[in-house]
Amino acid sequence: MSVQVQSATDPGLTLSKDRCEPGSVNIPLCKWPKTAESTSVDADAVAAKIVESVNTALKNDDTKSIAELFLEDGYWRDHLGLSWDLHTIKGKDKLTSFLADNGCPLAKLEIDKTTAYRSPQLGSFDGTGDVKGIQFFFNFTSKVGTGQGVARLAERDGQWKIFTFFTTLREIAGHEENTGPRRPKGVEHGEKINRKNWQERRRKEIELKDRDPVVMIVGEYKPTTSDQCAGQAGLTVAARLKMLGIDTLIIDTENTIGDNWRRRYHQLVLHDPVWYDHMPYLSFPPNWPIFTPKDKLAEFFESYAKLMELNVWVKTSIESSSWDEGKKLWTVTIKRTKEDGTETRTLHPKHVIQCTGHSGKKNYPTVKGMDGFKGDVLCHSSEFKGARPDGKGKKAVVVGSCNSGHDISQDFYENGYDVTMVQRSTTCVISSEAITEIALAGLYDENGPPVDDADLFLHSLPSEVLKALQVKVTELQNRHDAKILEGLQKVGFKIDQGPDGAGLFMKYFQRGGGYYINVSASQSIIDGKIKIKQGQEIDEILPHGLRFADGSELEADEIVFATGYKNMRTTARDIFGDEVADRVGDVWGFDAEGEMRTIWRRSGHPGFWFHGGNLALCRYYSKLLALQLQALEEGIAKY
Repeated sequence: MSVQVQSATDPGLTLSKDRCEPGSVNIPLCKWPKTAESTSVDADAVAAKIVESVNTALKNDDTKSIAELFLEDGYWRDHLGLSWDLHTIKGKDKLTSFLADNGCPLAKLEIDKTTAYRSPQLGSFDGTGDVKGIQFFFNFTSKVGTGQGVARLAERDGQWKIFTFFTTLREIAGHEENTGPRRPKGVEHGEKINRKNWQERRRKEIELKDRDPVVMIVGEYKPTTSDQCAGQAGLTVAARLKMLGIDTLIIDTENTIGDNWRRRYHQLVLHDPVWYDHMPYLSFPPNWPIFTPKDKLAEFFESYAKLMELNVWVKTSIESSSWDEGKKLWTVTIKRTKEDGTETRTLHPKHVIQCTGHSGKKNYPTVKGMDGFKGDVLCHSSEFKGARPDGKGKKAVVVGSCNSGHDISQDFYENGYDVTMVQRSTTCVISSEAITEIALAGLYDENGPPVDDADLFLHSLPSEVLKALQVKVTELQNRHDAKILEGLQKVGFKIDQGPDGAGLFMKYFQRGGGYYINVSASQSIIDGKIKIKQGQEIDEILPHGLRFADGSELEADEIVFATGYKNMRTTARDIFGDEVADRVGDVWGFDAEGEMRTIWRRSGHPGFWFHGGNLALCRYYSKLLALQLQALEEGIAKY
């Protein structure tokens, strides 16, 4: 029922701890409860008693009694079950105050015993077996709708108390998804004049001739921005809204859905495995490769939009936008290129969702002497299409030491270049095998639970608990990767182990970058096939190379800057202007409760939302974002 990892000894590596990104809270590690005193406990009976106590308190509107069921330092993580926001409440006193101030809209809990995975059982909380307790899934009804949750119980002084409690809203009563028993008929039976077939109805729907969309999903491609919206972010939330009957339009500047993936560098393949990457409603087929090539993903995205009947306008860009505070409406003027010419339309959506990747503007470097370089320079990794087949013997320098920097360096080497990677700080390195065989094993793998159950398990972990678990997982991954990590250190490549030793997963949440999932380049670095220049900033670009802050120089025919992206808020400023950008918060990284800042929740500007992240995050949080918009449209939540 939990991810099991073996205890790991220190492999004797010297790994630095990562810094915290400015503005993001460096959350602490949880304090694990003591392990269960008995291994013969009746998990069903204990879970039933806790649920009965919760239900009695709910019936009596006794929120204080609910809080008394928790450990002193227990957690209640909530995603729209208690309020129209994302919260993690830590500690019995804070929970008592929160429930007293806000009430508890839950009406009833019921233990989910539909599968062995969901049913109550004694298991490991920390992945090593050092901390054992009872875990079970449950369903709940509330004043708003229905949801699911996960509870973890710990034994203290002979009594079972709640260590973590997770609730997430799944449906709003009376406004359920148009799936399963509520699926559309697809045909109008009976005698009708001028009856339209499916294709005619679909064409009318996508053209929006007589209406404004309720939601506009926006991605804008300019030289200064990142990904476009018709990728995993835009498609997942559009699909969720479609199932809720909310009229939605995606606009994208690309020529075809998926082009933002097709344009990326030649050898790009996803580093996350297929079991972690499934899309809502349409999972990848069973013959899908474990690691998805970029062009294959692009083809899937294009097919997904068609099969899910999503309204997408490609070759479309925003000319202007403004928000009417009184009417709570946007005015968005767009220019669209069609087969029969170009049209300009002004639309008035109630909501705009920016889906341009979880990052913002490209980190274009400004380096003295760049204009005088006699070779080829690419100011961002997204512009790299692949090493030249005729480049054998040329000298390439790649500035940056995360996923893109490694992949590009490996491509240069395989095409005969003399390549050097410039590593200015440290990098968290974990092998692909360690991720699939350790970090995701038992949860997102071939024999794992259904992906929705896996998502529920993962997101039921408060960030402090997840971080403490990841420390133990990272220790085991380092043990697995010891040979590679030691080899990298010997050649001068500097490694960190993420925030407080919590590894890649938490570094991704905290910073959105700073790591490499090793698929081959680390060995090339160890073997000297990819050289390393470490710890020095670039002082100047010379006509035929680079000079560093320590005065050393490096010859180069080609330079690629793989220097990442800025905050997603910077793209909002580019597309929607200062008025919007000044009202929204910084995106990504943790807030004080351990929830992600600004993204997937109210941004600070009414009617404006951010959505993004990897495929797994987009799959899970697209549901929560769609429910928030539905609640606003139905008047259940307030602007």
